[in-house]
Amino acid sequence: MADHKFYQVSPQGELRPMGSAEDAARPAPGGGYAWLDFRDPAPEDLKPLVQLLGIHPLSVEDCLDEAQIPKIDNFDKTSFLLMNSYSYRDGVFATGEIDFIIGAGFLVTVGGRDRAAHWEDAELAPVLRREAPNLGHGPDFLLHALLDHVIDAKHRAIDMIESEVDDTEESILKDLPGFRMSRLVDLRRNVLVMRKSLFYEREVLVKLCRRDSPFVSEKAIYNFRDIYDHLTKYYEEAEIYREVILSLTEMYLSMVNNHMSLIANRTNITVRRLTLITTIFMPLTLLAGIGGMSEWSMMTGPANWRVAYPAFILAMVVIGGCTYLILRKVYKKASLKKE
Repeated sequence: MADHKFYQVSPQGELRPMGSAEDAARPAPGGGYAWLDFRDPAPEDLKPLVQLLGIHPLSVEDCLDEAQIPKIDNFDKTSFLLMNSYSYRDGVFATGEIDFIIGAGFLVTVGGRDRAAHWEDAELAPVLRREAPNLGHGPDFLLHALLDHVIDAKHRAIDMIESEVDDTEESILKDLPGFRMSRLVDLRRNVLVMRKSLFYEREVLVKLCRRDSPFVSEKAIYNFRDIYDHLTKYYEEAEIYREVILSLTEMYLSMVNNHMSLIANRTNITVRRLTLITTIFMPLTLLAGIGGMSEWSMMTGPANWRVAYPAFILAMVVIGGCTYLILRKVYKKASLKKE
């Protein structure tokens, strides 16, 4: 079920809950501005804001469309920001969409429609208390507090990816035969998704810091520059992880090739030994086949078998030994030529 919250933010930074978007959008007697927080909204929840707050219809469409990249759109009465939240569960990196619509006297936030969660109230409450002295200055200061919380929350997912990269390297070194290449492929895909998101988010902050939005005051710009520094750091980390994963892939393939070469060498040695044994016994097998035939008895005669058969066995031993010596000499010559 959708969980929407509406607040009137006083000049002292106090958040006063309101019952509806219409109540929160009315000017407060003592000043301040409205904060409308929508979680998993339906189209009928957001479309009235077009008339109520003068929000551009394209911003409402972007809030309801999940296939978007981080961006900033500036309109006459509002500015629309789309940022990503991160989650990393069961080896899968996911990005969630959090939308911000800021105007002259309000801030609208929309999120909670995908796997990466919206901010949790228990985590956000300390942030709002800490920033309370600044929140009363305007919706741009609340925008900064929320963005800063979202960016800081990304660090947990990034740390988990870093741990996964380290664990992957140890797995390759400790258990090469049991390691699966798909693990590196999934890890690379996760890092590329993170890198793409950070690239566009960094561009959004660049536009904010150069005051492309008229609803972000000069006094608040310095705060957004701090967020830009965090995004730049995370983007550089994503680049490092991408290079590390590429190096791990090359290392894994090299180790697999070395392992296969070692197995091939062992197989060649075994085949060579079997070939040597087979070559030695080929003439002996022929002679044994002839010796076991009745024609041999006819040639030697029944009276001579006591002499003929020992002589025949001795001849087989001599032939086998000579064959072995000849093959050994040929093998040594071939080895010297290779060297």
